[in-house]
This record gives sequence, structure tokens and C-alpha cells, in this order.
Amino acid sequence: MTILVDPAVWPWRGRHWAHLVSDRSYDELHDFAGRLGMPRQAFQGDHYDVPAALREEAIARGAQPVPARELVARLTGAGLRRPKGRTAPPAHA
Repeated sequence: MTILVDPAVWPWRGRHWAHLVSDRSYDELHDFAGRLGMPRQAFQGDHYDVPAALREEAIARGAQPVPARELVARLTGAGLRRPKGRTAPPAHA
């Protein structure tokens, strides 16, 4: 399992958020997010947005903290990065 989470530096609605991704599969990501208590409808196409406190919980449960650039590079390298505006996952995911 390789779940990645970047720093919680993205401000929105008075909180700071991080991105939670898998560099293996969407199924792995959905499973991990579900164990964190995140609803499936919170999925943002290729990631989940997680508040800072939940980021810490994700790390405690095994998510690997990485810089944002590394997260994007690994997501792209795995073929799981979805371009903005695309609604369907890549065919091989």
C-alpha cells in the first residue's frame, strides 16, 4: 500500500487542507479514505481533500507524508492523475 499525503497548506473555509492519494489504485485510496471515515462522495477525481487534523490521523495509519510536488509526480507516474475538468477515471484505473 502506498497512500501519500502532502502538507496541509491549502486554505479553504477557515481551515488548511492536504491531498490524500494512492500511487497504486483508486480502490486502495477509497479503502484507506473509508477507514478514515471519509465518505466516497468526498473523492475529488484523483484525490481526497483532508483537513490538517485528519492528515495527522492518516499518517498515524500509514500514509506517507510527502511534499506536494512529489505527490503530483508519483500520482502522474502511476497514471492516476486526472486533468482538471475530466470526470471519468483513466481507463486502466
